Amino acid sequence: MALRLHDTATRSVRDFVPLREGQASLYLCGATVQAAPHVGHIRSGVCFDVLGRWLRISGYEVTFCRNVTDIDDKIIARGRDEERPWWAVAMQYEREFAWAYDVLGCTPPTIEPRATGHVPEMIVLMQRLIDSGHAYASGGDVYFDVRSLPDYGALSGQKVDDLLPAGDSEGDDLKHDPRDFALWKSAKPGEPSWPTPWGDGRPGWHLECSAMAGKYLGPEFDIHGGGLDLIFPHHENEIAQSHAAGDGFARYWVHNAWVTTSGEKMSKSLGNSLLVREVVKRVRPIELRYYLASAHYRSMIEFSFEALEESATGFRRLENFVRRATEVLGADAPSTGMLCADFVAAMDDDLGVPAALASLHQMVTDGNTLLADGTDRSAIAGVLGAVRAMLDVLGVDPLAELWASRESSGGDARALGALDALVQVAIGDRASARERRDFDAADAIRDRLREAGIALEDTPGGARWSLEGGF
Repeated sequence: MALRLHDTATRSVRDFVPLREGQASLYLCGATVQAAPHVGHIRSGVCFDVLGRWLRISGYEVTFCRNVTDIDDKIIARGRDEERPWWAVAMQYEREFAWAYDVLGCTPPTIEPRATGHVPEMIVLMQRLIDSGHAYASGGDVYFDVRSLPDYGALSGQKVDDLLPAGDSEGDDLKHDPRDFALWKSAKPGEPSWPTPWGDGRPGWHLECSAMAGKYLGPEFDIHGGGLDLIFPHHENEIAQSHAAGDGFARYWVHNAWVTTSGEKMSKSLGNSLLVREVVKRVRPIELRYYLASAHYRSMIEFSFEALEESATGFRRLENFVRRATEVLGADAPSTGMLCADFVAAMDDDLGVPAALASLHQMVTDGNTLLADGTDRSAIAGVLGAVRAMLDVLGVDPLAELWASRESSGGDARALGALDALVQVAIGDRASARERRDFDAADAIRDRLREAGIALEDTPGGARWSLEGGF
């Protein structure tokens, strides 16, 4: 079965047929860099990283464009409140987002353009829209005439007459219709501005994405992604601008659901923000990524630390198998293998990660049975290779270079090394007690370790230990 994706525009699951054979182009609305990212922000990055990985595994050459909105009302307002330049605010939080994407193992995009670097392309697009009668200049602003496009509202299923005023500028009295949205906002004292034929000013939010997607992916491309909250007005207005200019724009619209708390979308306005920097102090980044990736991308995630810990426990079961099997096989341990058919079918069915994980967990169950027997090294190697390949699709192979290097250089890893040295002393004392047949002393050592949360497993190669609940 070929890849099928849910297309918001047609409200159906469609076969993915790329514009160019063997190539896939993907545009993702990235961050508006006015604050540090919380878990809700970063889910989109993880979901579309999984999509990009699956496209590559499926044989496509992927061009991935994820923009940065570095000029916005909120950025300007924050700079004003903190008495520092707007660009300093934008740069600080762009770095924060870059760190969060990186710490959660998201593959870097092919290109990550900033809005402020593409004003010339925006001017060209506005001129095309004015020349075609779909936009107009008024009082230094430039507006899109929503009634000029017969199918405006098709993506979100709304009708123009039912819409509220756009509310994206202070110049509704300058508009032909209050529902018209701003392409360009005229300069105001103390605010950044760029020169245009219609006066100095700065771009509207929607204009920038159409301009940047067109520059890097062409007038028509395969997939446009983002969160559900962007369907209207942002993505609706992107479509309007691009179609009105004569561009085909995105062939598939893919939207991820929200991370919620108490049933509401996670946001700073609700006061329930959970910053990525804070959450990864509670669980390892690879465990947070597993939590965000394990739900279907179109399903809401009701965030709680209890649910996060439960998810992390499930991941540790997978991780423990990978580490044990690698230890048993030594130099014969494979780094990857063949994906199982059930996993492939699930991922091809609109990125069905929950079903894919079910097949992965079943394979680990089979692998643990093989490890317990310990006689069929070839079978163990086959399962290990398949498990690592499946984990890699989700970006959570614990032995992948990204994660392995972090564990070997991080403070947690150093603490684990110190703990290992101490536990090995206890294991040695226990082995000595057993050699002299002092089983009461040996059992007492094992029991004290268990009380400290350390489980021992006796193997043909000697005792090995693990933290109960995982690493």
